[in-house]
Amino acid sequence: MAVKRFILSGGGTGGHIYPAIAIANELKFRFPDCEILFVGAKDKMEMQKVPQAGYKIKGLWIAGIQRKLTLDNALLPVKMINSLFKARKIVRQFKPDVVIGTGGFASGPLLKAASFLGVPTVIQEQNSFPGITNKWLSKKADAICVAYDNLDRFFPASKIVFTGNPVRQDLINVSGKRDEAVAHFGLNPNKKTLLVLGGSLGSRRINQLIAKELAWLLAQDVQIIWQCGKLYYEEYRHYGDDKQVQVLSFIDRMDLVYAAADVVISRSGASSVSELCIVGKPVLFIPSPNVAEDHQTKNAQAIVDKDGALLLKEVQLDTQFQNVFADLITNEGKQQKLSENIKKLAKANATNDIVEEIIKLIK
Repeated sequence: MAVKRFILSGGGTGGHIYPAIAIANELKFRFPDCEILFVGAKDKMEMQKVPQAGYKIKGLWIAGIQRKLTLDNALLPVKMINSLFKARKIVRQFKPDVVIGTGGFASGPLLKAASFLGVPTVIQEQNSFPGITNKWLSKKADAICVAYDNLDRFFPASKIVFTGNPVRQDLINVSGKRDEAVAHFGLNPNKKTLLVLGGSLGSRRINQLIAKELAWLLAQDVQIIWQCGKLYYEEYRHYGDDKQVQVLSFIDRMDLVYAAADVVISRSGASSVSELCIVGKPVLFIPSPNVAEDHQTKNAQAIVDKDGALLLKEVQLDTQFQNVFADLITNEGKQQKLSENIKKLAKANATNDIVEEIIKLIK
């Protein structure tokens, strides 16, 4: 039997990278001798994270459109043409059976080149509102794996498969890792732990909130693991001088940090939402308003509508945060109810179901 070959592309943020790695791991499990190559954007996070996960990656000279007039915007047509040529060369040389895109700048030219060369393509759309790249690619894609309803507004209905978002397999059962997690992070087992997640790059507004409310939060008798993001680490690291507070730029052992958490404050990027459904923790979502079509609010609202989470918009934080959080941290019944309801929305087999769609396309 011929060796199967797959190219994956996802990058820019952890929300695009980790689903791609989860899919690659499942492909490797199904086809142990398969060959897998990643394609990313030069200078982006995937160029470190993918090799750390044990996969080869090639970089394209590509970037997104900036909101203001910059040299990068002027260079965009040049970068696009350059990336299309390089992507075509990569596809021709590697000869993949299927090409899979999970979003991010590099997946555009890669999937376009693959379609042009007659290679089957799969899009994995994490959000309730797709980005420009995936809308653009959807016409030629062979399958589009989605995690939210009603995406036939944007994609051809005949190609849509409802799978959910891929998550890291080590998150599937974190409840048995509590003791290991407490030891790993050096926590007090008798105190409630608040986990603060701002996404892989960090959230300025959530960091400002935690800094402002820190004394009040500690007065609620919680210990805090605060992932502030690499962009903000230098600015906020000194808050970790308090032994009840751990400030981290990035968390490698997400399974253990979720196992340790009693309550979570988080952005509502698609990957974070999917992970929080799997681990079933009580969560207060604070969506980023600075994303296309406000999709983070839509992601969070889909959970809130099913009584699975709480939601505060950034504009509500100064007036409502203390009341909402105090009620959550003291109300065990509410924590239990949110936890049970969010877990009902989990799609634990998403990675497996996406790989099934990929296998159908192997010629």
